[in-house]
Amino acid sequence: MKLARYLCIRLALTVPVLLGVTLLVFSLVRFIPGDPARTMLLSMFDPGANLSDLEKDASVLNKSLGLDQPFWIQYGNWLVQIAGGNLGVSFRSKTPIWDEFMNRFPATLELSMAALVVMVLISVPSGLAGAVFHRKGLDHLSRFIALIGISVPSFFLGLVFMYTFSVKFGWLPTMGRGDFKHLILPALTLGIGLSSITARLLRTSMLQAFSQRYMLLAEAKGLSRFQMIGKHALPNALLPVLTSFGVVLGGLIGGSVIVETIYAWPGIGRYAVDAITGRDYPVIQAFVLFMAVVYISLNLLVDLAYRWLDPRVRVEQEGQRG
Repeated sequence: MKLARYLCIRLALTVPVLLGVTLLVFSLVRFIPGDPARTMLLSMFDPGANLSDLEKDASVLNKSLGLDQPFWIQYGNWLVQIAGGNLGVSFRSKTPIWDEFMNRFPATLELSMAALVVMVLISVPSGLAGAVFHRKGLDHLSRFIALIGISVPSFFLGLVFMYTFSVKFGWLPTMGRGDFKHLILPALTLGIGLSSITARLLRTSMLQAFSQRYMLLAEAKGLSRFQMIGKHALPNALLPVLTSFGVVLGGLIGGSVIVETIYAWPGIGRYAVDAITGRDYPVIQAFVLFMAVVYISLNLLVDLAYRWLDPRVRVEQEGQRG
């Protein structure tokens, strides 16, 4: 199967997926308690004003926002809007959502890349140590640390880091985006949890590689332990890890929602949380759609890389299509 045909099929399959995402998120945001118009008006409501005036103003605002129309008409208008490349305008700030995303996405990307570095620096040595020293003390220690990393929620870990390194010792800033010091705690909080998952996956893949016949052949050829791991075991063990890499990268961007809120990091995650609390429907819908596109794109890139690195996958897919 040629690459162009493969890409066309994958892109065609994304259309129903994205349509399902749009319908799901458009329906679910309507179940969020509260009225967007009332929420916006209450933020600037005068306590001495008449409540009946508030209701009238909310009714007028809902009509101006198009929220008084039937569900399917609102959904159809939104589909036409996003099909034209327009994510809409925020109810609260009255600014285009795409412009807000582009202003905030560099901060989210910076945090995600820093967390990715943390994840690799922790997961690769931990996974290798667990496999090389299988069922020994170092393996038990790496698995115990990985279990803690998976079990502890990111918001709790962030609060612990903030109290320890910012409040208790005053070594690092508590929140905000600035120099390198502002990046350390958010990156650690986001990267540690995902590093635990990757370390366990790498350990399992390495153990499977050790049991393959080509490892026995490499040992029979007189290769050292270091050469066997570096030239044969690790390259093959990294393939399953690469398969999950798209999910990991998407998790970095999606997981930044909580971390950005804790550390007041000015990214799209915090922007989405503010939109949820403010009942800003267009921003919530655009954020979920944006994350769906990010996940689909990353998984497609990972599949292409997997086909390139492992010819067996390409041959198998071509045989199935043929």
